[in-house]
Amino acid sequence: MPRPSARPPRYTPPRVRELHVRNYRALHDVEINDLSPLTVLLGPNGSGKSTVFDVFAFLSECFEVGLRSAWDKRGRGKELKTRGAEEPVTIEIKYKEPGYPTITYHLSVDERNGRPVVVEEWLQWRRKPRGKPFRFLEYREGKGRAVSGEQPDADDRRVEIPLKSADLLAVNALGQFEEHPRVAALREFITGWHVTYLSAESARVQPEAGPQERLSRTGDNLANVIQYLAEQHPQRLERIYQVLRERVPRIDRVFAEPMPDGRLLLQIKDAPFPQPILAKFASDGTLKMLAYLVVLYDPAPPPFIGIEEPENFLHPRLLRGLAEECRRAAERTQLLATTHSPFFLNGLRPEEVWVLWRDQQGHTRTQCVGAMERVGELMKQGAALGDLWMEGFFRAGDPLVNQGELPEGP
Repeated sequence: MPRPSARPPRYTPPRVRELHVRNYRALHDVEINDLSPLTVLLGPNGSGKSTVFDVFAFLSECFEVGLRSAWDKRGRGKELKTRGAEEPVTIEIKYKEPGYPTITYHLSVDERNGRPVVVEEWLQWRRKPRGKPFRFLEYREGKGRAVSGEQPDADDRRVEIPLKSADLLAVNALGQFEEHPRVAALREFITGWHVTYLSAESARVQPEAGPQERLSRTGDNLANVIQYLAEQHPQRLERIYQVLRERVPRIDRVFAEPMPDGRLLLQIKDAPFPQPILAKFASDGTLKMLAYLVVLYDPAPPPFIGIEEPENFLHPRLLRGLAEECRRAAERTQLLATTHSPFFLNGLRPEEVWVLWRDQQGHTRTQCVGAMERVGELMKQGAALGDLWMEGFFRAGDPLVNQGELPEGP
């Protein structure tokens, strides 16, 4: 009798392992290492949480609409660069594809005559654990070279491939060609990022009918995605309804119906009533929770999801459950969120939370809560993370405390 086949290994998506940012607004020199599949940024207003979040949005937009558009949108060098900094803005990520060594992507950008210029861009990896780092793509101001092939190595031939202008990203350009599969993989990874700024007001709009696979950054196509899920993934949509009913018990289901004028009408049915109501009359919290679940239960999730302050418009008692939904989603994608909510924190683990604060020079500093000794001990005794934060055990996350150089507990 043949033995049953082994269970296939669970798919491991590519992940950002480390982030290093220099001269990006308040992020004069910030490193966040050992990013977990779910990473949450905590800190007072102005500590730099949204700026870290925007780093991912900026990099994504550089690949999506171009460096100049992303640079100009943020006020160019005058507003984007750290005050007093002469060096370029630098973003460096280490990311891991399953089956391949960790790749470091380095991008430095400065401004010349009002235009952004790629001062330096490179990709490198170590083919062996103790091997020397090897740069298989290296560019400066539109000129450089790259090594092709599935496993680029130091012995391979480097080919000079000039770009059309100095504001083009080499990874974005060369990643469109089959002969550069590792560059293409990174390009596909970054262009797939989904950094959201979901708005309940945007979710109320009545878009033109037509199914769409992925929720937009603002959520203004929520009805289109509901239509897509109903047609192509009804079981996944039913699971979303099930979770929604667990979090908002009176909600029964959601409908997206085409109207005669070609628009799509989103309706929400409360369990006690026979007729649904229009989404524009639904509560902000209901629409936000629905939008979050649509993102988290995407049948083919993006490789990276960013959510800013998910607690807005939601009842505090819903937030711990939302944190648990985020962790469940992080089994299939990587998720970054910012928060001010102790209720959301209560659903998190110390290694998933990074506290941000400003030092005496006004620059952002960071520390992982998992590195705070007393926090781990207290959680083993039954304490919740959000309660510890509110009681001052993080110190650096308290806006009423003079932050100083390093966080110290009470």
